[in-house]
Amino acid sequence: MILNVNDISFKYHHHHTLKNISFKIKKGEITVVLGPNGVGKTTLLKCMNRMLTPSSGDIFLGEKNIKKMDAREIAGQMSYVAQKCESARMTAFDAILMGRKPHMGWKVSKSDLKKVDGVIKRLGLDHLALTHVDEMSGGELQKVAIARALVQETGVILLDEPTSSLDMKNQEEILELIERVVKEHQVAAVMTMHDLNTALRYADNYIFLKKGCIFDMGPIKRVSPAMVSEVYGISVDIIHHKGYPVIIPETQHREKNRKKAA
Repeated sequence: MILNVNDISFKYHHHHTLKNISFKIKKGEITVVLGPNGVGKTTLLKCMNRMLTPSSGDIFLGEKNIKKMDAREIAGQMSYVAQKCESARMTAFDAILMGRKPHMGWKVSKSDLKKVDGVIKRLGLDHLALTHVDEMSGGELQKVAIARALVQETGVILLDEPTSSLDMKNQEEILELIERVVKEHQVAAVMTMHDLNTALRYADNYIFLKKGCIFDMGPIKRVSPAMVSEVYGISVDIIHHKGYPVIIPETQHREKNRKKAA
C-alpha cells in the first residue's frame, strides 16, 4: 500500500466533520471520494497531506507516518490540486515550475526545465506558457494547477474537483491524462468529484461519505442504485453503456406531469 489512512477524525469547532475514516490506496489506481456537499470530502484530502491536522488517527505514506514528515518531504511524495487555484502575477511556465520545488537544489536544473516543458506540451498549454496566470480563465488556471502537480512527480496525487471549471472536452482530456499517468507510472490518485457518471467512468475504486463517515467503499463495479440513493437521498437507476455504468435519476413525477399535460 502506498497510502494508509488509519482511523482519522477531524473536528471544526468541536463538531466532527470526519469520524473514524480508514482506507488504503494502492499504486496504479484512481480512487474517487463521493458524497453530497458539506460531507467532508475536501477536508479529508487536506488531512491526507497535513494541510489540516486530524484530531485523532494516523496517515502513513509507505511505512512513514506523515506526523513525522516535514512539509517539503510530504510535497516530495504527495501533490495536491485545490478546487480553486489562486492566481498570481507569474507566467504559466513559472507556476508549473514551482511543482519542481521539493526536488530542486539551489538552482533550477536543465532537467527541471525539460520536465516542465514536457508537461506543457502533453496538456496542450504551449500557447499559454508565457501568459500570466492572473489573466487566465478558471479552466485554464485549473489545467496549469494540474500540470504543476504532474511535474512534482509524486507517488500520490490528490485532486479536489479537478474538472469543476472545465468544459466537456477538457474534462475528458484531463481525466484521460490523469488515468494514463496513474497506470503508466504506477502512482496513486485520489479525487473528489460531484459528477458521479464521470467519476465512475475513470475511477477504479470509490469511497462514499455520509455524515462524515464512510458509508461504503470498494471497486466501482460494486456501486448500486440503493447505495447512491441512500447517500444522496434521490432515487436512481444504473444502466450500462459500452461497459460503463451510467446513473440516471428516476423522474417518475416528471413523467406523470408530462402525461397529464398530454
